[in-house]
Amino acid sequence: MVANAPLIANDNVVLGILALILGFVFYTSNSSHPFWQRFYKYVPALLMCYLLPSLLNTFGIVSADVSQVDEVAKYYLLPACLVLLTLSIDIKAIAGLGSKAIIMFLTGTIGVVIGGPLALLAVSAVWPELIGVSGPDAVWRGMAALAGSWIGGGANMLAMKEIYEADGKIFTIMVTVDIVVANIWMAGLLYIAANHKAIDAKSGADTSGIDKLIAKVEEYERNNKRMPELKDFMLIIAVGFGAAGFAHLAADFLVPYFQTNFPELKKFSLHSKLFWIIVMVTTIGLTLSFTKARKLEAVGASKVGSSFLYILVATIGLHMDIAQIAEAPKYVVIGLIWMAIHVVLLFAVGKMIKAPVFYLAVGSKANIGGAASAPVIASAFHPSLAPVGVLLAVLGYALGTYMAWLCGQLLRIVGS
Repeated sequence: MVANAPLIANDNVVLGILALILGFVFYTSNSSHPFWQRFYKYVPALLMCYLLPSLLNTFGIVSADVSQVDEVAKYYLLPACLVLLTLSIDIKAIAGLGSKAIIMFLTGTIGVVIGGPLALLAVSAVWPELIGVSGPDAVWRGMAALAGSWIGGGANMLAMKEIYEADGKIFTIMVTVDIVVANIWMAGLLYIAANHKAIDAKSGADTSGIDKLIAKVEEYERNNKRMPELKDFMLIIAVGFGAAGFAHLAADFLVPYFQTNFPELKKFSLHSKLFWIIVMVTTIGLTLSFTKARKLEAVGASKVGSSFLYILVATIGLHMDIAQIAEAPKYVVIGLIWMAIHVVLLFAVGKMIKAPVFYLAVGSKANIGGAASAPVIASAFHPSLAPVGVLLAVLGYALGTYMAWLCGQLLRIVGS
């Protein structure tokens, strides 16, 4: 079945199916039936929320190219989610996490920068035709665009495509590599998150800072928790979507302003609407954390935000197509080696400084996935940690263009 002719093209139906999948996973993962208890002992529930939707795309039931459900999740639910997850943030407590979180994030960035050229060099030993090409169809040009995606996000990827003049064909191939390889690593990170306590215990990592942050958030919730009423949920929705609406409004003014007056700032993602939305809602959430709005956490603000997040997870999974691996094997191999270098470097540095695996996971995803998926990974460890993922992802946006450009220069040296 061709991608443009899915069995189900109506996004209302697609959203309903995703909701049923999430309901099924949550129901079975909390079931007392021995089969489901054994199943979820080895397969994390969050991973299922991600993998089951991918089967819809793989088997042509739904097409990720046709469906716009992910756009709704990205532009409506994600901003509201980020506000609701950050309004309960404790800045001092996050600062108390120390420098290891930043070290692991920067390690992930370096892993992408050096991993690309090394992967191209390694694969060219088997497929020498991948190097020595200088035209717009050169593999290194497409990889430079992919570096933008893996250090920042889609806006950075498009910026690198223009800077390095990659043609449409190689760019499309690298988009496929991005989807396949990044999502495989996403699945691996979700598995790591489900087993982080055992991994940290084995490595001897100091998790005291993380534990204190979680304990502080839980203590606040215990001391202020009460039975939520309808007005509480309406206030939560008002804050979440109100802030998201304001961020969209601000972005509608800021994007054309910077496009007109500062065209050279496009390379810093300042022409990206999603960039401004993420920055605005994060700022609003952080500001609200110093106000009485923080009390909304006591009536379930983060739980509502997390429910939005799970819908986002399902829509991200909808873009995973296992069959795509067979369509561009050479390029997928490059992507897998590239990602492996990124991962190995993270584990090596993490072991050296005895960093908790949470820092490794969020540091990696803040690079590879950005604001759309870093909070997903962070909340997989504990809902209280989602804001850490948001803050690191914003840092990824800031560094994305610089470091992706550097990676592109190294790729040019190797590939041309």
